[in-house]
Amino acid sequence: MAEERITETEGPSGQTHTHTTVVTDGGGRGGATWLIVLLVIVLAGIAVWFFSGMRGSETAKDNAIAEAAHDVGNAADKVGDAAQRAADKVGR
Repeated sequence: MAEERITETEGPSGQTHTHTTVVTDGGGRGGATWLIVLLVIVLAGIAVWFFSGMRGSETAKDNAIAEAAHDVGNAADKVGDAAQRAADKVGR
């Protein structure tokens, strides 16, 4: 917001001089504000990218563990089947 102040002075010979002064409230710092906002947005984007990458590696690790557990389960089934066949042969 700007305020305009007009001052009139009269000299000794009767001449009138007018002087206008414009006073602002310091709103000219918009460029720095936009720079800070842009910096915050860039930092937020970097944080999202970083944490999404970490989440992806956690998911990959969890999937690898689940697959290994599945393979162990399959191997245990095969051992159980083999033990059952061996027991059937011994029992005959």
